[in-house]
Amino acid sequence: MTPLVRLFGEGFRAFFLAAGFYALFAIGLWTLSFLVPVPLPAALPPVEWHAHEMIFGYGAAALGGFFLTAVPNWTGAKAARHVFIACAVGLWLAGRVAVWFAGTLPLPLVAVADLAFLPLLAAKIATQLVRRPKPQNVMFLGLLALIWTANLFVHLEWMGVAAATALPGLHAGLYGLVAMIAVLGGRVTPAFTRNAMTRAGRETALPRSFARLDAPAVAAAIILPLATLAGVPDAILGSIALLAGAGQLARLAFWRPGFTLNQPILWALHLSFGLIGFGLILTGLAAFGLGAPVAALHVIAIGGVGGMTLAVMSRASLGHSGRPLVAPAPLALAYVLLPLAALFRWIAATYAGIALPATVAAGILWSLAFLLYLIALWPVFWGPRLTTPGE
Repeated sequence: MTPLVRLFGEGFRAFFLAAGFYALFAIGLWTLSFLVPVPLPAALPPVEWHAHEMIFGYGAAALGGFFLTAVPNWTGAKAARHVFIACAVGLWLAGRVAVWFAGTLPLPLVAVADLAFLPLLAAKIATQLVRRPKPQNVMFLGLLALIWTANLFVHLEWMGVAAATALPGLHAGLYGLVAMIAVLGGRVTPAFTRNAMTRAGRETALPRSFARLDAPAVAAAIILPLATLAGVPDAILGSIALLAGAGQLARLAFWRPGFTLNQPILWALHLSFGLIGFGLILTGLAAFGLGAPVAALHVIAIGGVGGMTLAVMSRASLGHSGRPLVAPAPLALAYVLLPLAALFRWIAATYAGIALPATVAAGILWSLAFLLYLIALWPVFWGPRLTTPGE
């Protein structure tokens, strides 16, 4: 089997590689634009292009790789074939190219190209979930539909069909990714920690989850993007964000984060989940005039969503390629750099006097983190499976 055929043989390989490259390209270019003139899509507001591509470009690639890898394991269904994965990656890439050339392409065509990927992914997931249609898994189709709708809101304003829908769409798209993490991260973080503890011989004080805590925390995380699209008042959005953030932090407190301190591949999950909760609380406070909303959003986006996707993508890539579930040194350093990037971006949005150098520092740290990710996992994406897959 050639490396190229192998790349499209499993969803995590092609999509997690694409996500890493796009995270490096989009943020690297965005950071460079603060220092020297660089070409950005002229037809779109630069800030909206930046936010859109990280949420619906990078975020969608991470979701594609995860679901195409995880759902067959959940259901026992056949994994997607090479041709489907190659076509799906091509469709995702077509969306990125279309958005980039929005100034020369008809905007309805841009919308169609960009909006086509998630329905294709959802259709494939649906055919696999039919084998074992558990409600806790079928709900992901609804979350994908929510993220797709948020993207539609953005395109409606770009096309001139609606007014003032792009910003709510961008916020709802980010919150949709947060809702995904509240569900998925709420499953894998305590499960992976529990597995590591039992392998180490621990039989007591294992991570615990409580339905009475999980249910309202997850519900609040899902309601937040819905309420954002519905245009509810800021005070209500802020209250929902506070509830969602407090709920995630309360859940995390029972997952034994202290055990993970010498295992980067575990503490990266705990830290990023914690930053999701902390960022949501900052967002809620900002809605009541306490803090900068942009600062709060970047804590969620960089430290929470960026950190969790990096942690899950790297762990899944190692496990499903038969490698030990131990983060190589470059990858462990990448886990450290993303929270630092979030800190610098928070500083940039909070202290106007040093906004430019802090923003550039955040972009450099993000870009370096994903460069290290690509270096560490390059042999994984292209190379053969070594042994029996990990978790």
